Amino acid sequence: MWAWNTAIDDMGYALSRLEIDPDYDDSESSPVGDDNDGPQASSQNDLDHEIAQQTKLRSAPHERLKRVLSQKEEFLVSRVKMLAGREGNYSGRGRFSSADRCHILNKYLPVKGPSIVDHLTTRAYVSQFSNDGSLFVAAFQGSHIKIYNAEMGWKLQKNIVAKSLRWTITDTSLSPDKRFLVYATMSPVVNIVNIGSAATESHANVTEIHEGLEFSGDHGGGYSFGIFSVKFSNDGRELVAGSNDDSIYVYDIEANKLSLRIQAHMSDVNSVCFADETSHLIYSGSDDNLCKVWDRRCLRSRGKPAGILAGHLEGITFLDSRNDGRYFISNGKDQSIKLWDIRKMSSNAPRTPGFRNYEWDYRWMDYPHRARDLKHPSDQSVATYKGHSVLRTLIRCYFSPEHSTGQKYIYTGSHDYCVYIYDLVSGAQVARLLHHKSTVRDCSWHPYYPTLVSSSFDGGIAKWEFPGNGENPIR
Repeated sequence: MWAWNTAIDDMGYALSRLEIDPDYDDSESSPVGDDNDGPQASSQNDLDHEIAQQTKLRSAPHERLKRVLSQKEEFLVSRVKMLAGREGNYSGRGRFSSADRCHILNKYLPVKGPSIVDHLTTRAYVSQFSNDGSLFVAAFQGSHIKIYNAEMGWKLQKNIVAKSLRWTITDTSLSPDKRFLVYATMSPVVNIVNIGSAATESHANVTEIHEGLEFSGDHGGGYSFGIFSVKFSNDGRELVAGSNDDSIYVYDIEANKLSLRIQAHMSDVNSVCFADETSHLIYSGSDDNLCKVWDRRCLRSRGKPAGILAGHLEGITFLDSRNDGRYFISNGKDQSIKLWDIRKMSSNAPRTPGFRNYEWDYRWMDYPHRARDLKHPSDQSVATYKGHSVLRTLIRCYFSPEHSTGQKYIYTGSHDYCVYIYDLVSGAQVARLLHHKSTVRDCSWHPYYPTLVSSSFDGGIAKWEFPGNGENPIR
């Protein structure tokens, strides 16, 4: 046990310093990459699937409005004419539908800037808006978690100094009512903080109590493990967590006890999330290259996942649910994002011959060139998106907001200092945001406004917005 802790501490000392690439040239920085600037996205998806039609319905103008305005190209409907059509009630509704609204708003991408929200001397690991966009959470390796009020000039609302920090703050999650924040480290204890108190400074058990929620109830002998991913359920009553002991945990906050442990994978569980508002289904992604779907309604009787999805050639760093109980995306160390439909899942992992004939470790090595064109022989994914770089850390990816974009895009951080935005249906890279001087681990798109915030290993938190200066929106 002592040796394990010493190894972690030594690794932390060697790798926790602020990371800025010495070869970085600030003169090369530009907010949006050109088509010939850097690696390109895979745009051959041409997605022919139910989700393509759903995305179209969520983000295309009303059919009657398009016919009246006599537009030849669906995605070039004039916003001025749409406004005139709304005033003339051409659609018969007297107002814009949610799809009309998304058709207008999803052209206004957050590509201007960035402006700097904050900059610390340690790596930024987490950056997340609250569900309503009013608060923004940033977590740093140097034990600080900062909560900003995004509606009041990004004023610092809470400065939390973490308790029992081991290695780094690996994840945070805000409760749906924004009263509590939980944070995880490389420890089996998840700490919960009341962020509704009046005090700005929240030093663990000095100025405020950070209650420790113990996740190691099933382990004997003092075994210690770390938690990579933690999320509140939609009702705020439970937490789901993924850990480096290959397991998924569910914690009942009201009962203040661990309610479920699933020995889920054959390697680290890097990411977990609930599939939808019911919280019955859980998605998990692991370094064993597999995504799994767990149905808690039948888990105790079966003891197995509801299904398995294979397609990544390397470990999975992050998952994001479309929140419909059907689709999710995953970021993989094979330098790709994959889109999944859980109706394609199988009961067992496909038996495939070994396809990896090289030695590689993503923590300090570049991805081998000969591996870039490899394909999983039993790929169950719906689509694949490439162009970004997934190296050194568990880089995160997301669907764009439903309210403003109809989830028309997916976006991700990248080891090459950028944020990438891809079109969900075509797979084309529509924007590449370049500012940071090191790996962008996390990023978050405001749920209602064209604002995106990125966090980097250079210690910076940067805010991108729509230009708003007469520039044309994206076509």
